[in-house]
Amino acid sequence: MVTPKKKLGQHFLTDENIAQKIVNALDFSSAEAVLEIGPGTGVLTQWLKDKEVPFYLIEVDTESIEYLNATYPTLTQNLLEQDFLKLDFDTLPMKSFSIIGNLPYNISSQIFFKILDAVERIPQIVCMIQYEVAQRISSPPNNKQYGILSVLLQAYYDIEFLFKVPPQVFNPPPKVDSGVIRLTRRSDYETSINCDKQLFKNVVKTGFNQRRKMLSNSLKPILGDKKIDNHIMNKRPEQLGVEDFVSLTRLIESV
Repeated sequence: MVTPKKKLGQHFLTDENIAQKIVNALDFSSAEAVLEIGPGTGVLTQWLKDKEVPFYLIEVDTESIEYLNATYPTLTQNLLEQDFLKLDFDTLPMKSFSIIGNLPYNISSQIFFKILDAVERIPQIVCMIQYEVAQRISSPPNNKQYGILSVLLQAYYDIEFLFKVPPQVFNPPPKVDSGVIRLTRRSDYETSINCDKQLFKNVVKTGFNQRRKMLSNSLKPILGDKKIDNHIMNKRPEQLGVEDFVSLTRLIESV
């Protein structure tokens, strides 16, 4: 028996129908390999293990690791006993891999930022996260939920909100609803950001750090004394789509 640990943000899904729906949302036909983040008690693992694709798990909780080794002994060699946030992708036996998992709510944003550093290796993600975060990530511009992760992830992935999951199907029940989303890498991901990618990221983050201000004010930490005479500077960050942020970054590069 695995005891859910608050410090690890563990809320174990107990509804197998929902687990199967999550697994079925992943396109295995296009996956070179699959990595499950935080398998816990194996509620997704049981539906993943027989898929005809190389399959790996990564888990930091020693109690869960012992349970998984005992329950799925054939997967022992594919179980990575470490923290995903500290994982060096170059140590993995596969170049490309899709990601699936019920992500710990307390580090889900950090997981997405790590994924953004390896977009070329990760063509697809299906995951369950806090409902509010799922809504934020999949939100279009001109929406209060639209933010930093919305822009950065939508720059490289097509994002679909799949379905909502209520608290009562977890042990222990979280205090919030959950949501399942699917991220599919854009076919033009290599050229979708045709500007300095680090500056693009910095512009998005700096703009949203003061999201109620116009960009002419919120981007002063980047611009300094430089002036950009363009209507885009009179907008707020939530009014800009990915292409607008790319155009803005190119403008900043040119001054």
